[in-house]
Amino acid sequence: MESKESAIIPAIEPYVEDSSRRNFLKQSSLLTAVALTPEIAVKAAGLHLHEEIAAVFEKMPLKMEVNGKSRMLSVEPRATLLDILREQLELTGTKKGCDHGQCGACTVHVDGRRVNSCLTLGVMMNGKKITTIEGLAHGDQLHPMQEAFIKHDGFQCGYCTPGQIMSAVACIREGHAGSEHEIREYMSGNICRCGAYPNIVNAIQEVKNGGQEV
Repeated sequence: MESKESAIIPAIEPYVEDSSRRNFLKQSSLLTAVALTPEIAVKAAGLHLHEEIAAVFEKMPLKMEVNGKSRMLSVEPRATLLDILREQLELTGTKKGCDHGQCGACTVHVDGRRVNSCLTLGVMMNGKKITTIEGLAHGDQLHPMQEAFIKHDGFQCGYCTPGQIMSAVACIREGHAGSEHEIREYMSGNICRCGAYPNIVNAIQEVKNGGQEV
């Protein structure tokens, strides 16, 4: 059986040049040592330890297509796709909710499939096509799902709405919008604290039944 180490290293290799691989391994060893340090010792080290940990991360190149545009970035290997989108590309439509993959507010499409961007490392997106809520509309022409959410009042505070819409589009593309029950099941990863679920279901059903391209 393939070990965890052998599974992880090949996934990282495309982003680490041969000349810096030794430094990368040294950094990994340092972080492992820190993780195993007793909590009391970590607290005693204070801010200095935090600064030293942050310093070991060297930025890495990242090339990906975001909303149809090629992007060349320099990112920390620990940076999530969510933080890269919001902080480096200023695409703040993708929301940071729980930051633990439990609310769905950060949902985006990667190569056409929905993912929680808060749980996705940015460096793993090299060569991928990313679509955010900003990339659904065509100029002033809203996406059919956006129009349906407005028509059916599928939002109240609006914070979860971008993630809800991205998941709703994916729900139809995946073929999981055949009934109200199925929609609720495959949209369950997106939480609406305002409780607009019936309206969200109605919006999805209208787009699905209307046969509009999503």
